[in-house]
Amino acid sequence: MGETNRLVYWVKRLSEIVLIGWLLLLLLIDVLVVAGSGNGATWPSLVCGVVGVAAVLWRRRRRVGGFVALLAVSFLCSLVIGIAEGNGTPGLAEIGTLLVLTVGGLRAIEPVRRAALFSLAAMVVLEASCVRLNETTASVVTGFLLFVSWSFAAGIGAYLRFQQERRREAVESVRRAERLELARELHDLVAHHITGIVVQAQAAKVVAERKPEAVIPSLEAIAGAGADALTSMRRLVSVLRAQDEATRSPGSTLMDMRTMVERFSTAGPQVAFDIGQGITDGTVAPEVMTTLHRVLQESLTNVRRHAPGTGWVEVDLRLTDGSDPRVWAKSRRAGNGWEPGNPENPAGDAVRLRVRNYGSASDVRISHLGGGFGLVGMAERVEALGGRLMAGPTHSGAWEVTAEFPL
Repeated sequence: MGETNRLVYWVKRLSEIVLIGWLLLLLLIDVLVVAGSGNGATWPSLVCGVVGVAAVLWRRRRRVGGFVALLAVSFLCSLVIGIAEGNGTPGLAEIGTLLVLTVGGLRAIEPVRRAALFSLAAMVVLEASCVRLNETTASVVTGFLLFVSWSFAAGIGAYLRFQQERRREAVESVRRAERLELARELHDLVAHHITGIVVQAQAAKVVAERKPEAVIPSLEAIAGAGADALTSMRRLVSVLRAQDEATRSPGSTLMDMRTMVERFSTAGPQVAFDIGQGITDGTVAPEVMTTLHRVLQESLTNVRRHAPGTGWVEVDLRLTDGSDPRVWAKSRRAGNGWEPGNPENPAGDAVRLRVRNYGSASDVRISHLGGGFGLVGMAERVEALGGRLMAGPTHSGAWEVTAEFPL
């Protein structure tokens, strides 16, 4: 885990500790109030506070269940005290936990209609707790203050929900665009080969006319299957591409990658590009080579955009056995079955592109795959071809992007 990820982790942990600490402090105040008043009608508020703190502690696993339990207990206590005409008060811990769960519910409960219903139920329960006060003026004032507090909590929850939805829509938009681009490239690559198959089959059909009983039926099947596949693919991808009239090419090459690196180096920073032994245009599948080209392009773009103070960039493309523990740790967490040492993947059957930039601090906006939309698109493209992508800071202080594909 990089320094940035560790910092985010501990910030979240500390904020959780602070939140629970404040709620426990409010619960302690409720205990002191109940102990000093000697009024039996104040005990239900203490019970509600305990239930509320437990609901907040378990909100990661039982968000809806804890919310429902607190709402039910709080409303039941208010109903009992109101019928008995007791002189109680809403507990501070009870109010605080209801507001916290309102914020979290509006932000995380799906669908949004359900989250809104829980939020309105929290408002009703808060207002109902005012009936525990026998004095009309105190009930009205308390109800107004509780409504204002709930409004702030609901506003915060709705804002967080809005930001989360915007982020989700942006990520989906990037992924959708990347899928369309990938579909176009896959179409171009496969169509290039299928066209060759069709031409060869048709030519073989002409040559084999001397012995039609031996080869013509099979060649007709090959030509028909190839032509049908090409027609269907064009029809399908034409729907995806809509008005896109981008130029078609059978794929990128190593020379294209070298040319891109040279152009990048002319404007700085300098890039050292090393291609490992055994890698040629024929070693790597065309669609993988095209994707590696796009990953390199996006990585260099991110260097220029997010790390303008970079001293130099190191790029290497080589064959590997896929034993990098940082890459495999990510794949195992994702539940991917491609593991080093797998009999189906002997040593040396993976190609890895690694891009590192030195001399500039990493940008926190792209410190993980969820932080930059360019990285989201790269991950979508790499994973669509059976590979995996990792991006993050290294122990040496560089920023590294690694893409790896099985051969």
